[in-house]
Amino acid sequence: MNILDKIVINKKREVEQAKSLTSSAGLQASEFFQRDCYSFKQFLLDPLRTGIIAEFKRKSPSKGIINDKVSVQQVTTAYAAAGASALSVLTDTDFFMGSKADLIQARQANSIPVLRKDFMIDEYQVIEAKAWGADIILLIAAILTPAEIQNLASLAKSLGLNVLLEVHNLEELERSINPNLDAIGVNNRNLADFTVSVDTSYALAPHIPKEFLKISESAISNPETIKQLKTAGFNGFLIGENFMKQEDPGMAMSDFVAGLK
Repeated sequence: MNILDKIVINKKREVEQAKSLTSSAGLQASEFFQRDCYSFKQFLLDPLRTGIIAEFKRKSPSKGIINDKVSVQQVTTAYAAAGASALSVLTDTDFFMGSKADLIQARQANSIPVLRKDFMIDEYQVIEAKAWGADIILLIAAILTPAEIQNLASLAKSLGLNVLLEVHNLEELERSINPNLDAIGVNNRNLADFTVSVDTSYALAPHIPKEFLKISESAISNPETIKQLKTAGFNGFLIGENFMKQEDPGMAMSDFVAGLK
């Protein structure tokens, strides 16, 4: 059993517990549920922004604690000021030290799209995402069937959410594409051994249909890599660890963006 299997087993328990505490109707009474979501495409393609989806992540299963000394409000507002096109906020508690509160605080403090970064396996989590103020949800092909992706993406679109599908290889990409997706993210991290290689993005880029935004995720630590990925057709670049491992993640992003010019 790999770490992803363990996370999914834990997530199923977590979702059932959440359902027992708050009903779907209760979630829909949230102050954020009726708000119009920001357009992921509009912000990602805005020439005044960077295309960077900047991530707030305290911990990961592979690296342990990355940075647990900074606040989500402080970091995400600095990311936005540095030109982030969107924010990614981890909400998984047990493996990533994230929380519902992190997402809500990021939403309250910023006026750019926010991605709920979690392991989505149930319709209830999509409703949660909307209720907590997210604009984008992540669907991970490695843990979902094509039918589940279709179902969750369809529900998300009905709520006005943007949908980012994450794939790791061509097989996942080909079996998972459906019209309710807005973007395809190529995760450059091998889930079996957690090694990373941006070559995964270059290999899959020609196979992603033109109607979807193309996002490269992980393994991006140099502005030159973004320049090269843009020439390969990528619109967005999810970066978290590279910024979060620094004492001041916002300043780290600002320095990185200076290298893009």
